[in-house]
Amino acid sequence: MSRNKVIITCAVTGSVHTPSMSPHLPVTPAEIAKQAIGAAEAGASILHLHARDPSDGRPSADPAVFLQFLPVIKQATDAVINISTGGSSLMTLDERLAAALRAEPEMCSLNMGSMNFGIFGLAKPSMEWKHDWEPRLLEATRGGIFKNTFADIEDILKRLGEGCGTRFEFECYDVGHLYSLKHFYDRGLVKGPLFIQFVLGILGGIGADPENLAHMKRIADKLFGDDYRFSVLAAGRAQMPLITMGATLGGNVRVGLEDSLYIGRGELATSNAQQVARIRTILENLSLEVATPEEARAMLALKGGDRVAF
Repeated sequence: MSRNKVIITCAVTGSVHTPSMSPHLPVTPAEIAKQAIGAAEAGASILHLHARDPSDGRPSADPAVFLQFLPVIKQATDAVINISTGGSSLMTLDERLAAALRAEPEMCSLNMGSMNFGIFGLAKPSMEWKHDWEPRLLEATRGGIFKNTFADIEDILKRLGEGCGTRFEFECYDVGHLYSLKHFYDRGLVKGPLFIQFVLGILGGIGADPENLAHMKRIADKLFGDDYRFSVLAAGRAQMPLITMGATLGGNVRVGLEDSLYIGRGELATSNAQQVARIRTILENLSLEVATPEEARAMLALKGGDRVAF
């Protein structure tokens, strides 16, 4: 795979971490918009977005909440807006798709398989919770499945891909997810250049180890040849080391408070922009160039920001 400029994706808030874990986690539409814009100004060319209930910060699938921050971000920055179709593992598929179908964004995330998605370990006994829903949501992942069947994936590809011209960040949490993606690729339901996100460090998925990252790339190379680009995200403390490794292997990177609340050992990140600035400095010190939003659009064959519905 030839060397290209590096795309920085920033996952601004997610649905894994809860308000009690960090005072810097954006919750309200105004906070999400402000931090997304800051991340773009720091160098992120793709903004991966979830919504939260403004009253208590719980994950929200309500399109009306998304539309309180999507237009604000679009007016302030040229970054590619990427709406999650994962939402939360406790949401139905229709709930997870509602905002994306309304907004018709350039890009959406797409999880490539059903899986255990264990975040119950984040509920530390010493934690003082701001809201009762927080420990309940985390504990629910002990006995639940994050459902992404072949039928679900086909539905998303048809309704969003064909219906809205949206392309995808294919989230692969394990090697088997790459083979599932190859199934859809061989059927012609997805077309290159694929944008594959290697997700490491979620309990239930592949571990955050350098050997696993190298293996994911080796298998993706075998399956897709030059018809894909990859990015790396790693949960928690593995974030910066593994995404740096990914960049040196020719890949792109993802940061953000969805993936890690920290900027260093025991030090909470004060914003998404702080993480973007950190990885940008690392990339530039490695003599790697950061892609602009327009360069990212060209690299990933996106439809352009003028063809969204917000």
